[in-house]
Amino acid sequence: MIDLHMHSTASDGTDRPEELSRKVREAGITTFALTDHDTITGAMGITAPEGVKFIRGVEFSCRTRNGKCHILGLNYDPENDEFVAALKTGEELRHKKTQKRIEVLRDSFGITFTPEEINYLSSLTSVGKPHIANLIVSKGFAVDKQDAITRYINKCRTGSDKITAEQAVTAINASGGVSVWAHPLGGEGEHELTEEAFREILTELLSYGLKGLECWYSKYDYAKCEWLEAQARTMGLYVSGGSDYHGKNKAIPLGKLNAENIPVPDVKITILGGIN
Repeated sequence: MIDLHMHSTASDGTDRPEELSRKVREAGITTFALTDHDTITGAMGITAPEGVKFIRGVEFSCRTRNGKCHILGLNYDPENDEFVAALKTGEELRHKKTQKRIEVLRDSFGITFTPEEINYLSSLTSVGKPHIANLIVSKGFAVDKQDAITRYINKCRTGSDKITAEQAVTAINASGGVSVWAHPLGGEGEHELTEEAFREILTELLSYGLKGLECWYSKYDYAKCEWLEAQARTMGLYVSGGSDYHGKNKAIPLGKLNAENIPVPDVKITILGGIN
């Protein structure tokens, strides 16, 4: 089993890296990548179980000329200057978005945070919706995390505070890593892209040097995964696969690479051939 897309408490997952490592072993996964949002803190600190191959990963939240997308970076050099600069940009933009969300929550919904709570959010390398949502729940404005996200956070318009896909792709490639378009038809909870929109973004990403597509993904049915696999072959791209596991923050099990949870032969995940 292979799973090249998962998250820990270093971003918006609920498992600490060491807990995630244990669960990977228990799930029977033989190759995995930790791909936290805009940070490599977890990936640099995790210890892989004996006999399990670990690949350093990251997931950049990006913008393109044709809409947003997420770019995975696998097997990068963490000390490469261009890659480090991209990480810094991603982190700074996340905090800028968080500050805007705090202002909208205060002005539009009357939800205010204490100086201690704001300092907590500022201390996080990869602050995201779940962190803010937990605080909203603790104040009694929502019944649970998802309620807080749906009722308040998703209504906070913050603009395009994301790193450009061009910077993310070129930085990953410059570091010796493999750049991959994550869940290219849309992630969990997102509207599915039309084929036309998919091709517009793909054309742009290819112009930056994109190397792979995440064809096998927990949200997509088997037929859709095969369609994406065919697109990757046509474009000469590597095929990747991942669950997008977030622990308790999303109801997705480790190792799930399609909606039906049909086992995917390792030979289909061709990206492993491009990673030393």
